[in-house]
Amino acid sequence: MNDHKTVGIVMIEDDEGHARLIEKNIRRAGILNDIRHFTDGTTALDFLFNAADGPAKSGPAMILLDLNLPDMSGTDILARIKAEGSPLKRTPVVVLTTTDDKVEIERCYDLGCNVYITKPVNYESFAQAIRQLGLFLSVIQVPEAE
Repeated sequence: MNDHKTVGIVMIEDDEGHARLIEKNIRRAGILNDIRHFTDGTTALDFLFNAADGPAKSGPAMILLDLNLPDMSGTDILARIKAEGSPLKRTPVVVLTTTDDKVEIERCYDLGCNVYITKPVNYESFAQAIRQLGLFLSVIQVPEAE
């Protein structure tokens, strides 16, 4: 029987306002898991794959990924996480973005994203969507890194 490690949440989101809103509403849903916030892909990937306390080395995590980042696209990050042989291949990734372009949505699922959520423009709807995401986080099972 392995001890159930708490799932860390890694949020990759360059918009500080969105990041605060996401964190606040995840907390409102009663999720107390550690949330690590990164505003760019380079730093986030370094943490995910190389940090001693990152998911590749100390397991399990769930990634909240914005697609529009300053230094690289979220789809590039998604491709790296889900690549063949990646220690994070099975890590659940929730894409949270303002894009509701069908092609982009299909591309994210093809690359292996687990959930795709379009950020509602309306504040209250966005807050509501994140609270529902929080409930989802409270029940899903997350595998350990390879």
